[in-house]
This record gives sequence, structure tokens and C-alpha cells, in this order.
Amino acid sequence: MTDMPEIVSNLIQASKKHEQYRSEECINMIASEGIKSPAVSQMLDMSHDLATRYAEGENDMAGHVKKRYYQGQKYMSQIEDLACDAVKNLFRTSWADVRLISGTHANTATFKGLSLASKNNKMVVTPLSCGAHISHDYTGLAGSILGIDNINHVYDLDEFNIDPDKSAYVIRAAKPGIVTFGGSLFLFPHPVKELKAVCDEVGAYVAYDAAHVLGLIAGGQFQDPLREGADFITASTHKTFPGPQGGVIMGSPDTPAKEKAVKKIQHAVFPLTASSTHLGRLPALGIACLEMKIFGQQLATQIVKNAQTAGQYLCENGVKVVAEKKGFTRSHQIALDVRGFGGGNRVAQDLEDASIILNKNLLPYDDQADKGNPSGLRVGFQDVTRRGLMEGDVKHLCDLMLDVIKEKRKPVQVKADVLAFKKEFCGVKYGFQSVEEALKYVK
Repeated sequence: MTDMPEIVSNLIQASKKHEQYRSEECINMIASEGIKSPAVSQMLDMSHDLATRYAEGENDMAGHVKKRYYQGQKYMSQIEDLACDAVKNLFRTSWADVRLISGTHANTATFKGLSLASKNNKMVVTPLSCGAHISHDYTGLAGSILGIDNINHVYDLDEFNIDPDKSAYVIRAAKPGIVTFGGSLFLFPHPVKELKAVCDEVGAYVAYDAAHVLGLIAGGQFQDPLREGADFITASTHKTFPGPQGGVIMGSPDTPAKEKAVKKIQHAVFPLTASSTHLGRLPALGIACLEMKIFGQQLATQIVKNAQTAGQYLCENGVKVVAEKKGFTRSHQIALDVRGFGGGNRVAQDLEDASIILNKNLLPYDDQADKGNPSGLRVGFQDVTRRGLMEGDVKHLCDLMLDVIKEKRKPVQVKADVLAFKKEFCGVKYGFQSVEEALKYVK
């Protein structure tokens, strides 16, 4: 057995190496990861004591602290209320819950709360094979933990989206308590507006998982789910939304049915699924909301431009990019089919060896049982955009990727060029460099 001093020494060294590796020695294109500004990171560093505290209790219909069961809460309650208000202000909602510690936790509480409110254990979801998050699926928390019965939307592979007409038929036939939109492989806005009426017709709540696209929604560059008919949004706060790791649920309980749902969701947050709610992230969440209020439109616009530019450029250079006829994407990510170049597993590993980090991904038409050998790659542009890459820079990055994909050069040879290119983009744009800079915008 390894001695404790050796374990700790190795742990410290591995942590240092990781920080250097992911911040300085590679280019990150994982679609589910974001990058914090110096101000958000500084705010996290200023919240060490808060990160050790507990705040169990009930919230009111504004998402504010109503009752807590611990002492010492006077500033903690203010912080939670203010973080909640920052989210509500940014997304123009009257209620939010910021206690969630992840997007999956937000889904857990929302699906449980809505199934209790509707007294209906059925949920219509995007098929897992077509981009839904595992938390939506019968094999994940929705089915295996919450016992929710899943019925799939009909998915149109030509459109790479939910088929609204055929899904309307499914919703009418299934009469679910919940209809869910959103996902992880998420290229185009989902047909919330088109299916809202049929959801109302059968009495289903509409939930929208915005984990991947929350920053694009904040910047007005994807779709506006709440104005299109979603009753509730769930999300992570650390993907295209450039905040600390965490989750959020939001909506506007403007009907008795929604008020009932909020109460059930809040009960599902506490006491059903949370005790400690990781309060140390909340001040940083507020800073990120301010950043998105000021820089969000510019950031989101450039993220989408960069993703579309990469899709077009890679396609023109012989790589199959899905949804070509639709312009490849309207979000922060594109999907590549690299079967002709050895498959997603081979290409993702070679790109990693060249210090370009992205993930292999099953495509809807793949054999879903063969998870180790997918056809696809999922490529995200939120990190590189915040580093300052514009369309011309993205094309150069694509050239480096193409050298690896087409095996023009060995990954180790490409890596030298990747690291040199990385050095040109060391800062973080579209945000504050310090908390003091952020304060200048609010004085």
C-alpha cells in the first residue's frame, strides 16, 4: 500500500500539472466545458468561508430565502437572494432556484417536482441517441432513479431536430405530465413554440434543458424558451454560460398550475435531493450574470459565428459535417462524421495527442450499442471564442485539425504548432479582469 505522504505528494503534483496542461498546453473544444473570467475566479477565491457553510430550508415564490434551519445565516441569505435576483434579472423571470449544484441536479429536482405536480409519471423526451442528456433517459436518473416512464419525441434526421408534427401526435397519444426539450448534442433550437399548444392541450408541463445553450440564450442568439412556451428552464452555469460550476432552475409562476409546480420543485430541491448547496459559488454566479448582461450578446454572437465558420470550412475541406443543408449549426457546437478517417475514437485520440481536446460522440444513425466506436466528434467553440479567436483564427485551427484528421502529419508534429498558436490567445475576453473592474459597472 502506498504511504500517505507519497499519495499526497503525487496528488499535489498531478493537480499542478493539470492546471498547466488545460490552461496553457492544449486548446479546449469540449462542448460541455466553459471558461471563467479572472473576475469570476477571483470571486470564488473570496468565498472560502461561504464554501464551508450550510443553508438548509425553504424558499418563497420569488426564489428568496423563506426559512432556514441553521443559525448564522444573515449574510448567507442575502447572498443567496442576490444571486437569485441576478439570474432573474438576466433571464427576465420572476422565480429562480440557485441552490442546485449541477445541471443534472436541476433536472432531478425539476422532473421529480413536475411529476408530483402533474400526478403523472410519463415524460416525452428527445431520444438519447439523438442528443438528449443521459439524465432525461429511462437508463439514467429520469427512469432508473425517479421511475419516470419515457416516451420519445419523433426525431427527423434530415433536419437534425425534433419533428413537431409527428411529436404532436405522440404527445396527444401519450398524455404525459412533462414534455422535455434540450440536450447535449444540440445544434438547432427545438420546436417549443410549435408544440406548446398540444402540451397545454394534454396538461403537460414544458421543461427545457438549457445546460449547453444557457449563455447563448442570455446573449439572445439561440432561442428564448420561456417566451416560446417553456414553463421551466433547467441549466448548468459553466458551459456556454461562463460561471462557476453549478445549476439553476427558473421560470415565472404566473398561473396556479405553475405555482403548484414551483412548490413541488422546491420541495424536490430540499429536502429531497440537497442538503449542502455549495454556497461558495453564488457570489461568482452573480458576477457571471453581470458579465453576460454587458458582454453576452457580443460573446454569444461570436461563438455561433465561429462554430458556423468551422462547419463550413471543414466541409469544404473534405470532412463530413452533419446538417450541411441547414448551415451546420445555430449553437456553439458542430458534429463531425469521421467514419471515413478511422472513426471518432481514433480521431479524438489523435487530436488529443496533438493537444486539441474534444470528444468522440455517437451520432443518431450509429449503432447505439457500440459506444466505444462512434462515427462522430462533438466540437465546441465557447472556450476558444472567449480566448479571443475570430473567424480567421478558427480557420487556422481547423487547418491544424485537418492535418490530424487526414493524417497529413503525425500528432506530435501538429502539437508544436498547436502550442505556438495557443500562446497567442492566453487571456479571457468578454468579461472582467477583476472584481474591482466589475464594480465600476455597478457604481
